[in-house]
Amino acid sequence: MSAINFKFENIITSEAELREKLGQPSKVAGNKVIHELDQHCKTLINHSPFLVLSTSNMNGKCDASPRGDAPGFVYIVDEKHIIIPERPGNKRIDSISNILSNPHVGILFFIPGMEETLRINGRACIIQDQNWLTKMTANHKVPELGIVIEVEEIFMHCAKAFKRSHLWEPELWPDITKVPTAPEILAAHVKKEEMTKEVIQEHLKDSYKNRLY
Repeated sequence: MSAINFKFENIITSEAELREKLGQPSKVAGNKVIHELDQHCKTLINHSPFLVLSTSNMNGKCDASPRGDAPGFVYIVDEKHIIIPERPGNKRIDSISNILSNPHVGILFFIPGMEETLRINGRACIIQDQNWLTKMTANHKVPELGIVIEVEEIFMHCAKAFKRSHLWEPELWPDITKVPTAPEILAAHVKKEEMTKEVIQEHLKDSYKNRLY
């Protein structure tokens, strides 16, 4: 028994068990996958300011990374290819290093106020072609790299998670004054005497002000 399930006794181990428990998809859910970008998908991507990119390396180590910019920041090459600009980050390069060993990725596109999301699964590579990267210039800065996605599957994801979470309903949002701040959490996790929450707060402020692009 692996470490992840040592406390659990009733583990699902096959798709047959899953189907017995959850049933089959509806006709819409079972037939909604397409394999290239149509005009509806292109419109959604061009209106999306935020996505989550999911990757894993050859050993199965996973990462889910948020990416965001002005709506339309993801460049549409054609019906089978898009490019996500690699803006400055924390230099951990988790997602792009995963892609080097395992090109398979999943993407979830969000549009604020819209409860349905667009999902794309495909294969990725990392480019440094200036003729493409200059097309994604923002704030007078050309991205150093781009993540090209070759589209394999595209489909709409239903709104149930957003309806249950009330994500776009500010009046139902939790009170964030009752949760620790990012500098408090980072200071506790880093565990370096010189990296106090005040120091980290100043570092974050400078990064957000001067190193977004």
